[in-house]
Amino acid sequence: MNANSLSISQENTHSVTSNREINVQIVQEEVYSFFMEMVKNLSPDDVLREFKGLFIDGLDSEDSNYIPGIYSVFLDDNEQELCNTLKRCCYIIVNNWKTKRKDKYIQELVNLFVDENLRIKENNAPIVKTCKTWLENFVNSKSYQELKLFAAKYDESSKGHWANRYSSYLLIDQSVNKNNPIEQQEAARKLSKQIKEKFKFELAMYIARSQSAVSSTTRYQNPSILGDQALRLIKAIVLKRGVFSHENIAHIFIKQTQNQTLEEFKVNLEKYLFLSVGKQESVESWKQQFIKSLSLWKKDYNHEFITKELFLRTCNRVIDSLTIENGKEPSSLFILLITQGHALTLVIILLKIILICKNSRRHLETRIAHLIRFYENYPEDECKNVINFMEIFNITFAIYAENVEYNLIKMEEESSNPQLNLDGYRVFSQMKVYKHK
Repeated sequence: MNANSLSISQENTHSVTSNREINVQIVQEEVYSFFMEMVKNLSPDDVLREFKGLFIDGLDSEDSNYIPGIYSVFLDDNEQELCNTLKRCCYIIVNNWKTKRKDKYIQELVNLFVDENLRIKENNAPIVKTCKTWLENFVNSKSYQELKLFAAKYDESSKGHWANRYSSYLLIDQSVNKNNPIEQQEAARKLSKQIKEKFKFELAMYIARSQSAVSSTTRYQNPSILGDQALRLIKAIVLKRGVFSHENIAHIFIKQTQNQTLEEFKVNLEKYLFLSVGKQESVESWKQQFIKSLSLWKKDYNHEFITKELFLRTCNRVIDSLTIENGKEPSSLFILLITQGHALTLVIILLKIILICKNSRRHLETRIAHLIRFYENYPEDECKNVINFMEIFNITFAIYAENVEYNLIKMEEESSNPQLNLDGYRVFSQMKVYKHK
């Protein structure tokens, strides 16, 4: 079976396009089924050959008026459907190869679109120019940039951009977008989890090696870019354990706010989030800004009792006000906090929201993705505050992961110095073991 067996050629263009919408759907389903079968039964090299034969062969030939038959289905002003078809075929292949750990071929798939011969030339026939324009638009689209994330491991040129260090959040954004093909959502979900697990493992190994005089740190390097500051940050975060841990306070808050009105809930939420936050003048200014914003939100519903849905919506609203409020640009609170050096405070507040509302986790991660997308167009030197926030966010949420437990052990006797000496403590990590009931 090969691309020609799909019966899409210029000879049957007239019959295919006579009932345009119906036939487009029929052809799309045939193509999807074709690649689902191919990717299961053929080698990656053969799959790449079939893909190239369907979408590219002919367009990459010199002085040719031939176009691949698939394009004839969409030539009646249906560029978007061609793009959708191309995109879903890519993810049918990518999803399968990711599962089978054949990642290196994904880069070859991505590279098929950057052939020099696919550029528009003066001597190309009008129909060929149209098809090449569509391919060029695809390569310049967000869809192609998203596809490249799945090949980033093998793409040396992509490693230089600072935003690539946080690709797990960009992938989460893809996984929750219902406009994306289901194969893309699934592949994005899997790869995001894989990247996060790798970071958690490398962080735990780095902590263990960096505190041991006999172990080499070369095998497990610091996965963050904070240098030696990372270990001190981890100790400061892990210190909040025991009775006054963030988890315990979160449990108390959930119990105490049951059967409250929205107005009561908002007041108590503000107290919970700012508990243990310092009372410096700079903190008080944005704290008041936050309180005002939250109190005005859904004011007409203030006397309604808090439901699970209202609980979730309120938590999501808080996340928006602290990250991207209008869905496009960073909120004024986010900018204020990171520029005034309160990145850790902001991250802890976001963590406390997730500890009381785990269902807000995806919402938070998509907002983080939107922040990255906003700032990625700026040079790294202009994004130092944002990058610092992202590094602290990564480390904090890795420490509070569901399957890892970190503990801080005092190795030296307390000195008479009232200041806490974190150098006298060591951090230990271990996998959590869950007992099945």
